[in-house]
Amino acid sequence: MDYHSEEYLNGLTDDDGEVRELTAEDFAQFRPIQEFPEMYAFFKSLKRPEKDDPEPVEIAPDVVRAFRSHGDRSVGEQVNSALRDWLREHAA
Repeated sequence: MDYHSEEYLNGLTDDDGEVRELTAEDFAQFRPIQEFPEMYAFFKSLKRPEKDDPEPVEIAPDVVRAFRSHGDRSVGEQVNSALRDWLREHAA
């Protein structure tokens, strides 16, 4: 069977045009994207969006202990609050 054929690709959808559940036979036909150089080059060329993930920061143990000894909030919340206060006070 030609797994790139229109017949096969159409067979991946049900009567409503929705992608059907994939079978073990479908998965057996999967190939690494590196086997398709043009497609691989295209995806490698895409720019990744900027992440809003937090930046890991190393905090000295004595500072962590000091924050832990104050309040009910987590150390991270307290450090963020302190840094935001500092930024407000030192805004240009």
